[in-house]
Amino acid sequence: MTNTEIAAPTATPKPRKPRRIFMWTFFTIQAIFLIWIITGLATKTGPSSAQIAQFCGHGAWSPLFKSYHDCVVHGANGLTAAGDLGKGIAVIAIIGFWVAVDVILGIGRFIVVTARRRHAN
Repeated sequence: MTNTEIAAPTATPKPRKPRRIFMWTFFTIQAIFLIWIITGLATKTGPSSAQIAQFCGHGAWSPLFKSYHDCVVHGANGLTAAGDLGKGIAVIAIIGFWVAVDVILGIGRFIVVTARRRHAN
């Protein structure tokens, strides 16, 4: 064996570690939407004392209710139900926005992956 036959060890470049920027961005967006929905569902929808006083005060109870106390009880229930309905509409709107953002991100990711594959070939 001659000196020229022994090949020097070649350093193979290490493969690049994928950065996973899209994955972490996607997970962050999912966490933001999840926190948004949880805080939206956790909010209080019952009426405040000022809202009940505005609803029932100064004789406003007389056309619909038997007494001021009846107005406070039933009016508070109505205001709470209206608040719960608004909370439900808000959660549906957030979920719709969430789906739209995920679809847009998915289409963008598909375009990027397809372009990289075409460029690599």
